Formats: sequence, C-alpha cells, structure tokens
Amino acid sequence: MHLDRRTALLKLAALWSTPALLRSQQAKVAAPDPHLLDCANVFDFAPFAKAKLDPIAWDYLEGGSEDEVSLKDNRTGFNRIIIRPKALVDVHKIDTSLELFGKKLDFPILLDPAGGKNCFHADGENIVSRAAGKVSALHITNGGIEKSLEKGEAAKVWWHLTTGGDLRNTQSMRSFAKRMESMGCAGICFTTDIMYVSHRERNIHNKFERNWCESGVPPRDRNGKLPPPKNPESAGESPSRPFATPTWNSLRELRQITSLPIILKGILIEEDAARAVEYGASAVIVSNHGARQLDHVGGTIEALPEVVRGAQGKIPVLIDGGIRRGTDILKALALGAKAVCIARPYLYGLAAFGQPGVERVIELLRTEFALDMGLAGTPDLKSITRDLVRIRGEQNNT
Repeated sequence: MHLDRRTALLKLAALWSTPALLRSQQAKVAAPDPHLLDCANVFDFAPFAKAKLDPIAWDYLEGGSEDEVSLKDNRTGFNRIIIRPKALVDVHKIDTSLELFGKKLDFPILLDPAGGKNCFHADGENIVSRAAGKVSALHITNGGIEKSLEKGEAAKVWWHLTTGGDLRNTQSMRSFAKRMESMGCAGICFTTDIMYVSHRERNIHNKFERNWCESGVPPRDRNGKLPPPKNPESAGESPSRPFATPTWNSLRELRQITSLPIILKGILIEEDAARAVEYGASAVIVSNHGARQLDHVGGTIEALPEVVRGAQGKIPVLIDGGIRRGTDILKALALGAKAVCIARPYLYGLAAFGQPGVERVIELLRTEFALDMGLAGTPDLKSITRDLVRIRGEQNNT
C-alpha cells in the first residue's frame, strides 16, 4: 500500500518517539509553509535559505576563513570513517537519551552558539531559543534571550557563551558568574579560538560590516545596491588587542569562582585536552569555530581521537563542525564524543523557515540518528563503542 508523505512521517516517528515528540511531529506536518516538508535532510534546507537571504548574508553563513580548506575538511573527514554494523541485536526500542552534568537530555544533539543570527532572521537568538525549548534541545546561547526566559519559552537547559571579555579580571569574572547563576544558566561555554577575528575573505570582498550581525543586512535600493558600509571588514591590518587575552590561569580562577560547569570550546590537540582537565574544565568541545578562524587545522572529526586521549575519560568530550547526518553523529560518538553540537544546520532552517525550520532540522537529525542506531545494531548510546567504526587506510583501529 502506498503511503502519503504525512502518513509515512508519522509512522516513522512512532517507531521510536515519545508521545510529546509525535505531537510535535504532527504540528510540523501542518506547518503553513508547504516547502518545509519537502526537506528530507539538512542539505535540503540550504537552497531555501540561500533563496531567501541577501547574497552577502549567505556568504557570511556559508563561508570560512582564508582558503576554506578546513571548511571542506570538516565534511570530508567523516567520509574516511566506516561503520561496522552489528547483526542480530535487539533494536525494537531505540534510546537516544543521555545525562550531562546531572541534566537529562533526550538526544545528544546540542545547539552551538552562532553569531550574526539577525543576518538570517530578525530576533534570531530568541527564535532559536524558543525552538530549542519546543524540541527539548540544549542551547548554547550568545546571549539576549531574556524575553524567552521570562515567558518560559527558552530551552530548559542552556549554557551561555563567553569569548573571554567577561574573564578580563577577577571583578568581571565574579559579576559574570553571579549573573549567569541568577538567570538559571546550566553552564558557561568559553570559546578559546576567537582572540582575533580571521580573514574571512568572502566578507572582505563583499565589504561586509560586522554591525550587520546585530542589525541584519540592510535592504538594497532599487538598483540593487547596499548602503555604503561605515566600517567594512578589511585585510592588511596588523592584529592587536588593548587588553591581555585569557590564559589557562583565567580558567583556573573562573573555576574557583563558580560551581557551574565550564565547557572549554575550541580544543583541537591532546595536550590542551589534558590541560583543560588540569585547570578545572568540566568538558571540552572539539571545534575549529566552524572553520571560520585559523585555517588548515584539519577537520574536527580528525582531531577527536587525540582530544579524547588527552581527556583520559576524566571529563566529557563534545564535538562540532561539519555534522549534517545521523551517521556523522554515530561516528562521532563511536570515536569518543559524549554529544555533538550543530550550528549551520539549524541556521539553514532559521533562514529558510524561521522557528519551524529550526525545529524541523533538529527533528530530522534526531530521527536520522535513531534510525542509523537501529540499523547499526546499537539500541542505546552506551552500545555505540569504538569497535563500531574503522578509519579507512588505518590498520588495527577498531
């Protein structure tokens, strides 16, 4: 018997979903934009996003730094990893849940911080926060979600990003930590890889102005021209900072100030993972900033095994960068990640369809991951172990 799209999707969700998710799935099927359900995977959202965005905003979303080698590596690295499925395992129930710092999560897919959301949709940070709340995802926010928190619409579990400015001195650290604790923040995510802004050459060629990250790209005139930017990104300026940048001692001091989990983002080498443990980090995120900072550092999935070695099982290791498929999540967990973080995928959904698009991206990734778990003979996360994968060209790596 032929099943129409609505029926097929609902049957798929019923195989592994909770009743709450099934109701959410039904609501999404009834979404007003008919193109939302035309998207069968994360990649399908990108053309819709590109069609709705100004070309400059699209380049800002999609671009990396310099030669964009790491941008390509973030995806191609997954293709070297081969899944070794296990036969005749009872997979009639699939459990994607986990616990992280005492918080129960329904699935190991976290929403990464991402700057410039207003280039993709007005009030983007709050829209993403509400979408995370709707589908019960952990959200790492750039800030500005107070109105979603006040309405009880934000993610139940959220971490707050700092790029280091809040850690300039003891007083600013204490003020920042106290504010986070009073707001109900569940963790502080300190990104280590943006002490300088890289040459993002798409932005330079486009004369992109960083203030547009907050205000959005202004409308074009009748001739298709943007207003002249006041302070466009440019090349050839010698890097400098007016204040000292954070160090490992900054992490140690922050650890002494707050009991909140501190998640160190931007770790790519074994030695820094070991230092993170030593200086008091609660977890690390293997990340190259979406390949938007230092280029030629390789894909994050390539760095994951050595970071896991450095952590020595003492703290959780998370990963972002290039994750687009359920199989990507499966491979990352098999190589030692506790969970994965995504940014561009939900930004595609945000730009294309607003909040329903963000929710749908997460639901599709979650469903893909659950299906791939079942097909690989892994009914729960603890059964996703290192012997589930081998790396093409390497010997004795299972």
